[in-house]
Amino acid sequence: MKRRKIDASRRPRVAAGFTLIEVLLVLIILVIIGSLAVNVFTGTTDRANMNAAKAQASLVASAIDRYRIDMGKYPDKLEDLWTDPSDGGTSSKWGGPYVTPLKPDPWEADYEYQAKGKKNPDGYDFWSNGPDGKSGTDDDIGNW
Repeated sequence: MKRRKIDASRRPRVAAGFTLIEVLLVLIILVIIGSLAVNVFTGTTDRANMNAAKAQASLVASAIDRYRIDMGKYPDKLEDLWTDPSDGGTSSKWGGPYVTPLKPDPWEADYEYQAKGKKNPDGYDFWSNGPDGKSGTDDDIGNW
């Protein structure tokens, strides 16, 4: 029996590790999944901000209505809802504060108020300018 000497250089190579294409493919898949997650999260945040502004508008509308019942008129400005009037005649009717001082809307802008409403001609307008920050656009959130 003859013994054969096996040449180590002729052994088949065993692949250890990943090819460049495999690594790039995994990175592309991760980027796609990450971008989808960002889109889902952003949409959820927008809806949450819209709902928070709607809830605040409803709360303030209720406070304005209580002010009107007590004082017989709508407040001239929003601060009248939490500040006791200084004039002697109406101070006794004031039953407030009707609401705590307002924080900015979810987009860090002040809420808007008009005692003589344009959207509600027989009442008042209270609104947030919404995500675009511009008054009079479709994304405004108010009591109308």
